[in-house]
Amino acid sequence: MTPSSDKELNGLDNPSFTGEDGKHYCSSLDRAAQGPEEGRDRGPSDIKLAYAVMDVPPWYLCILLGIQHFLTALGGLIAIPLILSKELCLQHDLLTQSHLISTIFFVSGICTLLQVLFGVRLPIIQGGTFAFLTPTLAMLSLPKWKCPSWTQNATLVNASSPEFIEVWQTRMRELQGAIIVASCFQIFVGFSGLIGFLMRFIGPLTIAPTITLVALPLFDSAGDEAGQHWGIAFMTISFIVLFSQYLKDVPVPLPSYQRGKKCHLSPVYLFQIFPVLMGLSLSWLLCYVLTVTDVLPADPTAYGHLARTDIRGDVLSQAPWFRLPYPGQWGVPTVSLAGIFGILAGVISSMLESVGDYYACARLAGAPPPPKHAISRGIGVEGIGCLLAGAWGTGNGTTSYSENVGALGITKVGSRMVIIASACTMLLSGISGKVGAMLASIPTPVIGGVFLVMFGVITAVGISNLQYTDMNSSRNIFIFGFSVFAGLTVPNWANKNSTLLETGIIQLDQVIQVLLTTGMFVGGLLGFILDNTIPGWVENPQGFSKAQRAVGCYDAGSPLTCKLQEILKSFSVLLLYLTQSLLF
Repeated sequence: MTPSSDKELNGLDNPSFTGEDGKHYCSSLDRAAQGPEEGRDRGPSDIKLAYAVMDVPPWYLCILLGIQHFLTALGGLIAIPLILSKELCLQHDLLTQSHLISTIFFVSGICTLLQVLFGVRLPIIQGGTFAFLTPTLAMLSLPKWKCPSWTQNATLVNASSPEFIEVWQTRMRELQGAIIVASCFQIFVGFSGLIGFLMRFIGPLTIAPTITLVALPLFDSAGDEAGQHWGIAFMTISFIVLFSQYLKDVPVPLPSYQRGKKCHLSPVYLFQIFPVLMGLSLSWLLCYVLTVTDVLPADPTAYGHLARTDIRGDVLSQAPWFRLPYPGQWGVPTVSLAGIFGILAGVISSMLESVGDYYACARLAGAPPPPKHAISRGIGVEGIGCLLAGAWGTGNGTTSYSENVGALGITKVGSRMVIIASACTMLLSGISGKVGAMLASIPTPVIGGVFLVMFGVITAVGISNLQYTDMNSSRNIFIFGFSVFAGLTVPNWANKNSTLLETGIIQLDQVIQVLLTTGMFVGGLLGFILDNTIPGWVENPQGFSKAQRAVGCYDAGSPLTCKLQEILKSFSVLLLYLTQSLLF
């Protein structure tokens, strides 16, 4: 690698990365090998990068780092279609599962290109979002969409029969229609600039319960998968924990080439970059050894049978080498109000998460904080990505990937060209049927182990938003605790007592059922209402406006709280005046 000029490093050709003072924020670079902990506490102008946002690394480095970003996102990309397959009645149709995996790869590649070139224009990967899973599962749990009992029996399922194809495609088309319509809301919020206005009223006490409740309701799915063989599942978890936590700072010397140094060994933090991929691969290999040696039972009814690798091997021979996903491949989408309102909750959660990712990505890529118009453009393009995902039929939307933002800090490469190479890798993987088929053949308990780790991390990410608020405050403790607990309790009650929610209007019943069984909607809405209505206090009122000090409104969560307090105080004064007039 040869040093770039200061002009290239600072991105002077791109006005999008110029601060209000006219200065640029990318620093000159240090080519020495850097550990993963360096630069942790530095500001944007102090982060040392091998390549900044506008730099173009050598082509071979772009390809290698692009593949690395694809592999980093792999766990999240394959988890979504594998979770959806059960609710879509596809648990015994591995070939269609492989098609769904290929489709989400292909659409993620398109959406990443759109975001990097036309959206927020930062090196950020786009892919499927877990925020859509909870409302999707709630929608598919409606009596109308519950899978027929015969689809649960592998001996009765004929994947090529028109009856079976119609069963799962009708559910997919309903899901597609809801995603397409809900994505229009995200497009409007983004390109209208409304996201900037909404963020004034959405604080950590809204974001934390919303994101936390994205993953918590999925414990049942993770437990079912891992419970097929807890030994294999815990082995997978052990590998991931070993690599991501204990060995993350251990460099692995790998051969590399530079013009000045020629061939030499360079330290690479493989364990920190690929903990999920390495843990999954080793567990998969272990399952293969246990299958060959007949340690795992061959009886389909025996415990641990789904850990065998030979029961899913046929999908590799059945899958085509090349298959091009296209819009409407599952038929013409259909629309229902229940699906739309449910997916809207996922859209809002996804937008909140992406805004945080934009700021983190800009900091790690050596760019200044993205301006409001860039954030709005990014959210709008994500809406277009959700629209494309609905049209292609991934069964999901699209969002920014936090794990890939973290990879920027590890590799010290913030070049957009690397992310473009990663998008091309996803596109090529999406048209290769064998890639999707191979990933669809992962043993069930291995997937369960990955789910346990992944969903736990998502839950922790949601809770970590509380670092931006004062958790010594009884107000904040109450809002978060009540929102999360209600977000678990209300959906559980609604699932068990759906008949009590019936109004006699089928469409309204479906909307109520989907919303009340979506924990992230219940918890997020309660957090939003309480955070914007319950007053908060700080000891030092300096910096607040005269109007805020007049009503005693300090650190009250949002401007809406201050306004509400002012209205309530005026109302109480008026009520007191009327009372005195009547009495005297």
